[in-house]
Amino acid sequence: MDAKQSKLILDKDYIAGEVDNRLFGSFVEHLGRAVYGGIYEPGHPEADESGFRRDVAALVRELRVPLLRYPGGNFLSGYNWEDGVGPAAERPRRLDLAWRTVEPNAVGTNEFAVWANSVGAEVNMAVNLGTRGVDAARSLVEYCNHPSGTYWSDLRIAHGYPEPHGFKTWCLGNEMDGSWQIGRKTAAEYGRLASETAKAMKWVDDSIELVVCGSSARKMATYAEWEATVLDHTYDEVDYLSLHTYYGNLDGDTGNYLAASLDMDAFIREVTAICDYIKAKKRSKKTMRLSFDEWNVWFHSNDADAKQRPWQTAPPLLEDVYTHEDALLVGSMLITLLRHADRVKIACLAQLVNVIAPIMTETGGAAWRQTIFYPFMQASLYGRGVSLHPLIESPKYDSKDYTDVPYLDVAAVYDEAAGELAVFLVNKDQREPMRLAADIRSFGDLAVIEHQTLESDDPKATNTAREPYRVVPHGRGDAIVDGGRLAATLGPLSWHMIRLRLAHGETQTSA
Repeated sequence: MDAKQSKLILDKDYIAGEVDNRLFGSFVEHLGRAVYGGIYEPGHPEADESGFRRDVAALVRELRVPLLRYPGGNFLSGYNWEDGVGPAAERPRRLDLAWRTVEPNAVGTNEFAVWANSVGAEVNMAVNLGTRGVDAARSLVEYCNHPSGTYWSDLRIAHGYPEPHGFKTWCLGNEMDGSWQIGRKTAAEYGRLASETAKAMKWVDDSIELVVCGSSARKMATYAEWEATVLDHTYDEVDYLSLHTYYGNLDGDTGNYLAASLDMDAFIREVTAICDYIKAKKRSKKTMRLSFDEWNVWFHSNDADAKQRPWQTAPPLLEDVYTHEDALLVGSMLITLLRHADRVKIACLAQLVNVIAPIMTETGGAAWRQTIFYPFMQASLYGRGVSLHPLIESPKYDSKDYTDVPYLDVAAVYDEAAGELAVFLVNKDQREPMRLAADIRSFGDLAVIEHQTLESDDPKATNTAREPYRVVPHGRGDAIVDGGRLAATLGPLSWHMIRLRLAHGETQTSA
């Protein structure tokens, strides 16, 4: 095959799975400037009456984030949720051992719930299973979700929140296999605690869904055995198993870095197999779903974080400044999640503001979109519907850690009600453009709405407060449809979003 050619077949009946809107979730942890100086900054010119930044909220709404995991993260395993409710002036300041900072507790459960609702997101609440357990967890569910007439629900009302928050999705701790975690546990210890906690939480509110901790990373020594043991204890009580992964271009090898989406794909397939093994072992009719509730690029800030002075309040931590090539890997990771939409129903880009985030702010100053903002936004806006199985013929390359890496990454989502097809693509070739030829005849008469492209002459280009629009998508892509065939040119190191709509027929909608 000519190295500059790729072929694709998309069929509307070849469905991978329905995309759950929660696939485009994110994450806000009490870490660095994610909360204080990020979403919340009293005294800022853009602060509302509650101290939350309007400019940041506007950017979050652009992303159309449906779900926000909160309040951690590593922070969770030492957090007493009672510290963050009630009159703000009476809340204690605590040492956060996870990030060696001081937590003022100015923002807590109620404030965050109100803010999340204001940006159109539900809260994916998390309970501390590091230093705490069943009692604190079931009390938190009662505080948040029970209408009234009990101690904890009436306390919420006394705090000024008469209506229950109704949080549906809850995480049972965080990364409990990690040596860095307060209250680290063996798989058997954690599985037993998570099972009992899950049971009590659902006795308080049987409408909630629960996420149990999988391995902190695929490279953990206990990986796979951890998942199997934890699920052996919890399979009947929980609804999702979590996955976490981060990637970084530590040695400057762009080809190897961009191939890391293959690792993510393998991770999902392996964890799916473990879930199905436990399903078979238990003769269960339930299929375990997955929550990829931490994923992103994370490596740029490592040196700066190592030099940070401890016991500050909201110091700059994990403030990765993302490059164009980082946006390409994030795009490939989004494509990977979409292609596994049958099992991955929740995913949370970690995190939302300042901390390894698509949105950055200056304290007292501007807010802007990082390079990774754009593929995430486009996938979130247009990647809702059913994910298709793409049949791809692409040239491949080998890298240091991977073999047979396709230069072309593709996911496609069909929204039948709107009569729209969205195709997301990454060309990983560092030098040559790629000519795409796609067979889309099964959809009928489609026409191109837009072909958005993210590309740069410099793979290390970034967006900053001084140059916030250095790397932005443009609508000058050349995609055309002729006789049921889609053709497009994909420049080297580029992300693409091609939207098409039925030109006629019952499902056509107006532009």
